Amino acid sequence: MASEQMVHMSQGQGETSYARNSSFQKAEQNRMKSLIEAVIAELCGSRSTLLTGKIVIADLGCSSGPNALALVSTAINAIHSQCVHLQQPPPEVCVLLNDLPDNDFNTVVKSLVTLRQSKDPVVLTGVIPGSFYERLFTSDSLHLVCASNSLQWLSKAPEDLTRNHIPVFDTDEHVRRERFPLVREAYAHQFRNDFTLFLELRAKELVSGGRMVISLVGTCSDVIASKFFLFPGIVAQILSAMVAEGAIDKAKFDSFYVPVHGPSGEEVREIIEEEGSFSIREMRAHDPTTEMNTALSTPRKFVNNLRALFEPIIVQHFGDIMDEFVRTAELHWSLDPDGSLQEERTRTSRAMLVVSLAKLH
Repeated sequence: MASEQMVHMSQGQGETSYARNSSFQKAEQNRMKSLIEAVIAELCGSRSTLLTGKIVIADLGCSSGPNALALVSTAINAIHSQCVHLQQPPPEVCVLLNDLPDNDFNTVVKSLVTLRQSKDPVVLTGVIPGSFYERLFTSDSLHLVCASNSLQWLSKAPEDLTRNHIPVFDTDEHVRRERFPLVREAYAHQFRNDFTLFLELRAKELVSGGRMVISLVGTCSDVIASKFFLFPGIVAQILSAMVAEGAIDKAKFDSFYVPVHGPSGEEVREIIEEEGSFSIREMRAHDPTTEMNTALSTPRKFVNNLRALFEPIIVQHFGDIMDEFVRTAELHWSLDPDGSLQEERTRTSRAMLVVSLAKLH
């Protein structure tokens, strides 16, 4: 099933909503700030020929809550500061926010009012529902594209696995370990296809010399980690425990695929260079352990973060099992008899990848 049909963060403003459980994502957006400011300085520079009195900025995968406007607000503030510094009138700014149709756009639209109240620069806004694995904007219309914490989500689960009914996370540990390289390769192949398509589409929509600043959850290197990608791996462990208890059907569990892949920096660089539409201006990788440990520091935070990210996917596949899922997750946290959760958190070679790209002429 294509991820665009099921992937969205938990809506609203409640305790388990994405809006209330996205501190980790906010910390990562803050790390993108300097790159966005550098891009704006180039776009608005005194010798820049890219702008003709206007700048169009798109945030792809904006989600909802306090983080939805973070990247575009950084860009708008940078535009204002740059124009004051150069003593030139600011361009008109058009801000376009994109996410999948099931995103909580009601909350997003209300928050856009604050941007539209800006007088200097003039800010116009719009919402574009749809998958960023399809065309979203007219050709040569965008100056800056941002995407934060979203490109690790795939367009769909790998067909090599779904077509051949190969479970991602077998309840038998020996089988799971033997199958892991096959599973990871299938996910890496799907990511390569999706990310290549993403670059091709954005190259059509950006003006010549336009810029992109993207971040995604990945891994430190091409060395295959001994455990699965952190959050889906934890969810799979919890669901596996529920299978053992008879709370969910094993066949149903075996057909559950989370469309997420954490690429290495080498994977990302190789795909960008092979696709050929962009040059890499800067690429950073850092260990998000501190922010992640804060987000998962108590049983309540742990469960709420999992629900904010995965509840819609879980409920769509298994039905309303969240009460049992919460109970099992809390038990998983409090007992953790074999240290599997702690091992998952310490041995997964996770990294946050941030890349600044320029469209080639």
